[in-house]
Amino acid sequence: QVLFALNQTLLQHESLRAGSLQAPYTTEDLIKHYNCGDLNAVIFNHDTSQVPNFINTTLPPHEQVTAQEIDSYFRQELIYKRNERMGKRVMTLLTENRDKSFFFAFGAGHFLGNNTVIDVLRQAGFEVEHTPPGQPI
Repeated sequence: QVLFALNQTLLQHESLRAGSLQAPYTTEDLIKHYNCGDLNAVIFNHDTSQVPNFINTTLPPHEQVTAQEIDSYFRQELIYKRNERMGKRVMTLLTENRDKSFFFAFGAGHFLGNNTVIDVLRQAGFEVEHTPPGQPI
């Protein structure tokens, strides 16, 4: 599975470099939607947007199964569990230091897809508000 994942990742990067494959969104798109607080925009609705997409309909059936297994593993390990850990760290700081104020800044990857850090905090009963650029806190 590791070799398969590495080969697929390299093939995707080679295709991007050669121009035969285009990224679904640009860095500018990501920044714009992040700044606008538009976390439900199309580019943020893909759980696997942070990791290479191994699922490819041109793969033979046995490799499609491998691709699905790897995709599920990455989604669980690199996205869901990471956001759960980050959310729990935030909750611990907030509950153990109720008399203090905190400002948390996360990379855009913590807001992608489902089970984001915000989702973890809201499910635990915390109120989370987006602060747009230029708005005083």
